[in-house]
Amino acid sequence: MQVRDVMVKDVVCVSPFATIREALSLMKRHDLKSLVVDKRADHDAFGLITYTNIMKTIIAEEGDIDLLNVYDVCAKPALSVGKSLAVKHVAAMMTEHRVKRLVVLDDNDLVGFIAMDDIMDILLASID
Repeated sequence: MQVRDVMVKDVVCVSPFATIREALSLMKRHDLKSLVVDKRADHDAFGLITYTNIMKTIIAEEGDIDLLNVYDVCAKPALSVGKSLAVKHVAAMMTEHRVKRLVVLDDNDLVGFIAMDDIMDILLASID
């Protein structure tokens, strides 16, 4: 099985210049725990912002959701994979790097998003 068979194709992105409040609003509206952070230029990298990033910054460090931008909080560059990579390699990569989400790229263009939950859903579906 390949990434293209499992990935989410309808990816919700946020501007790196959006405030944390705007990012949280997008997450709430789409019922998501993470967003892909847009590139600032064609040759730039995508980022990823998650509840964990926000919690560390806002709650633990007492940051202000109206003063901080997504770029200040996101993980960038986000780890990425190609759409034709075998899912077993994605699972190994997630485990090795201790991440739950990866962006899927085709020649540095965003084509999808894959999360550990997506892989587990397929594994669980195969069990009687």
